[in-house]
Amino acid sequence: MRGLMQDRPLTVPTLLTRAETSFPHKRVVTGGTGSAGESVATWAEVAPRVRRLAHALDALGVPPGACVGTFAWNSQRHVELYLAVPSSGRVLHTVNHRLYAEQVSFIVNDAADDVLFVDRTILPVVWPLVASFRTVRHVVVMDDGGDAPLPDDPRVLDYEDLLAQQADRPIAAVVDDEDAAASLCYTSGTTGHPKGVLYSHRSVVLHSLLLLAADVFALSERDVVAPIVPMFHVNAWGLPYAALQCGADLVLPGPATGPAELAALLSRHRATFSAAVATVWRDMVPVLRHHDLSSLRHVACGGGPVDDALSSAWEDAVGIPLTNAWGMTETSPVVTSAFVPTVHEDVTGDDRRRLLGTPGPAVPLTEIRVVSDEGHVQPRDGRTPGELQVAGATIASAYFGSDAGTDAFTADGWLRTGDVGTIDPWGFLRIVDRTKDLVKSGGEWISSAELEGAIMADPRVREAAVIGVSDERWGERPMACVVPVDGAVLTADDVREHLRGRVASWWIPERVEMLAELPKTATGKWSKQTLRQQFADPAPEPA
Repeated sequence: MRGLMQDRPLTVPTLLTRAETSFPHKRVVTGGTGSAGESVATWAEVAPRVRRLAHALDALGVPPGACVGTFAWNSQRHVELYLAVPSSGRVLHTVNHRLYAEQVSFIVNDAADDVLFVDRTILPVVWPLVASFRTVRHVVVMDDGGDAPLPDDPRVLDYEDLLAQQADRPIAAVVDDEDAAASLCYTSGTTGHPKGVLYSHRSVVLHSLLLLAADVFALSERDVVAPIVPMFHVNAWGLPYAALQCGADLVLPGPATGPAELAALLSRHRATFSAAVATVWRDMVPVLRHHDLSSLRHVACGGGPVDDALSSAWEDAVGIPLTNAWGMTETSPVVTSAFVPTVHEDVTGDDRRRLLGTPGPAVPLTEIRVVSDEGHVQPRDGRTPGELQVAGATIASAYFGSDAGTDAFTADGWLRTGDVGTIDPWGFLRIVDRTKDLVKSGGEWISSAELEGAIMADPRVREAAVIGVSDERWGERPMACVVPVDGAVLTADDVREHLRGRVASWWIPERVEMLAELPKTATGKWSKQTLRQQFADPAPEPA
């Protein structure tokens, strides 16, 4: 027997309809710099622009199901793309412009992007790569106050001109399949090429709903949601879509992402919720006391463990600690979120702050487990570690693109995260270890293997091994251990100079140690464990 309920698909267009009809007066704020300045629009003003943008995609001949790439900051125009692209039957592909050039070219070509939308301040990064993009027909520039010269090329179009040429009329395409692709985001490429994660309309809607849950982020119409986490990274953790669901005001920083600018934005618009990686919150500590941030009720910190000293600094300055959440590109991303349950309601002070600094339990619609090397599910005793695996309606089942084949998924359909953790009797996850060859810096992964390969491309280098060392600001930074070729003259500055242009600038290690040889294991492999023990303490300050 089947239930007698209406068969209405869970799709992105329903979010736009809800915002326009139920919350037409609520705001979308975009911070700005230079000539652009700050802008404020209501959903009643944004919705017609979304429809015009959808018709502009039709006019450009973007095929149904094609990927539309974006290189953009957190802004109203990016939100318009978040809605118009999937609502018109295309796939939104947000691209991280901070990756190095080879990765950007790979990602755009792997996705076969048809049209790119680029903020003017980011155009100097994107335009030199256009010749390497095999499928891109147009580059649409969005003027965010940047002063980069516009190329004299017929492929370059203006965003506002495109919208002005279209009338506000219903979007022709009807998305009636909730399992159709809605958006695409690539991982950081820590092992080989970046891997594409293809979200469905259903997963986007469900993930945005779970963020509203009381024991997750508890977002509501009363909130002012300020996602600092980039919209080019895992859909800004789903927060723009969640704000549409609940009718919260949405405050976006645009290109103004300096610590003082962010603090001023949160204060000026009385933000109640914000989310970013630990590096952002750490950089803001010196300016916190210069701004009234008393409106904040929840500050989410992802991308790695919450440093208790950092959380304590926020609690002292603002009155609330940071709250940890855990997830991956493959998981939409939120899988766990910390809160204080009734079994811990007597926890206060420092212990309460540390509890909120753990990843927390699984959010609704997801499951977590830890599994031994032998494949056995470990007990939930808070002590027995295993590989963290996750499953649920908002979790990827496979990768998209040329590197779709992978062993990242188990035979019974769970995602293998590569992290090692424990789960306690109340479901609280703790990450106790991770793949040691990866370095997590500022919430982003750095591949030690790729960095080693880039270093050893220098003919003056015989061997190179990269390990992660602790860093007060970034959490962790790569350190290179380099063995020069016999007779070669090589300095740490030489290594860094060699890496420029070969890897992303933020991958380049500040610390480079020159060694006579690398320690080896019994099988002849480099012993990174020995290197970690040797270089665990920070290097002494230069005289």
